[in-house]
Amino acid sequence: MQTEQLPTINALKEPTSKAWIEQALSNLDIILLDHSHCERKAAGVALNFMFAYPSNTKMVRELTKIAQEELEHFELVNQWLERRHIPLAPLPPPPYGAALKAQVRPHKPYKFLDSLLVTGLIEARSHERLGLLATHCPEPELARFYRSLMASEARHFGIYWVLADTYFDRQVVMERLDELAVVESEILSTLHPEPRIHS
Repeated sequence: MQTEQLPTINALKEPTSKAWIEQALSNLDIILLDHSHCERKAAGVALNFMFAYPSNTKMVRELTKIAQEELEHFELVNQWLERRHIPLAPLPPPPYGAALKAQVRPHKPYKFLDSLLVTGLIEARSHERLGLLATHCPEPELARFYRSLMASEARHFGIYWVLADTYFDRQVVMERLDELAVVESEILSTLHPEPRIHS
């Protein structure tokens, strides 16, 4: 296995395990299908923020760009599915997303803060895992594809963090991000038996 050092987002508390890399590489077709679902969901999350908080002009402007980019990536991943003759199909999600969203406090304004930070952490983990696929994937063209998406995942994390920092006190943001990042790593400490981008 290659050991190339890739940039990581320091909000993450623990790196992805070698077990996930091995699981993903052994199931690249499923990983690609799940990646398609992830891009579609990420676009939906950005749109949901805009529906929930339509008067937040800065957020609407930034998340419009994210939603567009996520849909572009959705189309690119779907092109890979077509090339590999993988039909678009439902795929049961891993517990990761639901477990993270369960950490979102239900009352205002904490719901907004937690939602931004949880979404940012998901983007940060996506950045790390696409980087691992780029480094370890035995298919050079697919590896290049994963590498081409890394920068946007990092940028998306940054946008969600900046939005949180715009609407909330920085110390409050940093303390809550730290708490949520601990939970995020704990969720992934047990490898989900079904291969997924966030298994």
